Amino acid sequence: MATQNVETVTSKADWVLVALAVLAAVGGVLGFTFLTEQPMLARVGVLIGGLVVAVVIAWFSYSGKRFLAYSRESYEETKRVVWPSRKETVVTTSIVFGFVVVMAIFLFLVDKSVEWMLYDLLLSWR
Repeated sequence: MATQNVETVTSKADWVLVALAVLAAVGGVLGFTFLTEQPMLARVGVLIGGLVVAVVIAWFSYSGKRFLAYSRESYEETKRVVWPSRKETVVTTSIVFGFVVVMAIFLFLVDKSVEWMLYDLLLSWR
């Protein structure tokens, strides 16, 4: 059995920095939400500003650095994804639809057979 090391925020400074980063991000989102009377450009500026401040604050904490490194690695990994071609997608989708139709017919036949056995055979013997 493989074991995994779970990393947590251990120092008080990390806790404070992570909390400030979360508060900055939440502040940006709430500012965007509640400033409905302001122009859209100002609202988007508050949102982006709050998120940028959160990322900058998070950059100085150990947990934030690990999260940003994880995000960067995830982004790099998505670049390596090989997407199926149009033909492969159409063929796979057709197979799935065909299987669904076959299963629907099979379940319909099983249901009607059980219904026939219960209602026509068993209940007619009374």
